[in-house]
Amino acid sequence: MITVSTDKTKLDIPFIQNFLKDIYWAAGRTIEEVQTTIDASVCFGIYLDDKQIGFARVITDYVVFAYLMDVFITEEHRGKGYSSILIETMMNEPQLQNVKIWRLATTDAHFLYEKFGFTKLNHPEKMMEKIL
Repeated sequence: MITVSTDKTKLDIPFIQNFLKDIYWAAGRTIEEVQTTIDASVCFGIYLDDKQIGFARVITDYVVFAYLMDVFITEEHRGKGYSSILIETMMNEPQLQNVKIWRLATTDAHFLYEKFGFTKLNHPEKMMEKIL
């Protein structure tokens, strides 16, 4: 049985860190850094028979802006629709229903996010970033 929860006490922090430390967008992230990001985010764990198989988090002010980050399903569970269940649950989360602008960055999962209304930026020339 698949379940998705926002209960941070259910999150398997070593499992999350072990996945993120080797993935291109979070390479080298320590367990302490993972804990800090979890503490500062709305988090979603996805579980198969109570075993965590994926994760995602949202940074938000709950009204104007939300940024979707660290979305993953473990490799052995991909291709079964679990990422869609995770994203749909996030988009329907009651505490996030007032958010007007959602953003994310992806290299290879545009097809997934497009199913939930995400599009390319209308005015990318207005966006800026600072990377340290």
